[in-house]
Amino acid sequence: MGRGDLTNDEWARLGPHLPKTGDRGGRWNDHRTAINGILFRVRTGVPWWDLPDWFGNWKTGYECHRRWSADGTWDRILQAVQADADGRGRIDWSMVSVDSTSCRAHQHAAGASRRTPRVPKRRSTPRQHRSDEGLGRSRGGLTSKIHLAGEGGLRPLALLITPGQWGDSPQLIPVLERIRVKRLGGGHPRTRPDHLGGDKAYSSRRNRRYLRRRRIKHTIPEPKDQRANRRRRGSRGGRPASFDKERYKRRNEVERTINRLKHFRAVATRYDKRVFVFRGTVTVASLRLWLRS
Repeated sequence: MGRGDLTNDEWARLGPHLPKTGDRGGRWNDHRTAINGILFRVRTGVPWWDLPDWFGNWKTGYECHRRWSADGTWDRILQAVQADADGRGRIDWSMVSVDSTSCRAHQHAAGASRRTPRVPKRRSTPRQHRSDEGLGRSRGGLTSKIHLAGEGGLRPLALLITPGQWGDSPQLIPVLERIRVKRLGGGHPRTRPDHLGGDKAYSSRRNRRYLRRRRIKHTIPEPKDQRANRRRRGSRGGRPASFDKERYKRRNEVERTINRLKHFRAVATRYDKRVFVFRGTVTVASLRLWLRS
């Protein structure tokens, strides 16, 4: 077993959630070898054709990763692992924080075909496909932005990929609506944290109204311009937003979660041309964090 490969304990937790093997043609009879190759590429950021020989044919890992990114298999596996963790009480719902991070896009990430991609052997579009491919122009060049919600245990609960120049505030609601942790005993999945934390970028009337409607307690500081505008309007400006300084200190947990994600070189720098493949890469890195004890 090489450094970064799945341990026997991690494989025992992951194996039951994988698609069945032994399909016609003998494709991917050994998921463990292919997944270890995918993890190696996500961790190191090497081109697919430079995968070491002990992971088998590089194209096997590439096709597996691309297919599972397109049809949502990685997302389903991550949700299943999260459900197992929640069943054992390993998810800290007491404080969920939201934040974003920009990822520099390598020159190889540009130039994707303008034709709409298709899921292999299916007449459908990949679930996470975007016409802009999640690439935006910033001062440093092409960038993508990862918006995520992280729990107190420094692991991502939900994520969203957008172009790098997109703002944070409009993405709060889409990210929260992607939190969906199933319950092992049945019933509705859990979608609401006990408390939500965010920085000034997420302070807006729309976001606060949404959180109040869903009865989610939150700690989001109010920027100076919004406070001045509220005071200027007098009684029509409403009451000042409550703010707990001690609880706000826990917002560093989502920043540490982002730091752990960016230890994976294929996440810190985007090499994938298609946005749904890059999202699959970030999902695999998140899955690796959930599998660690």
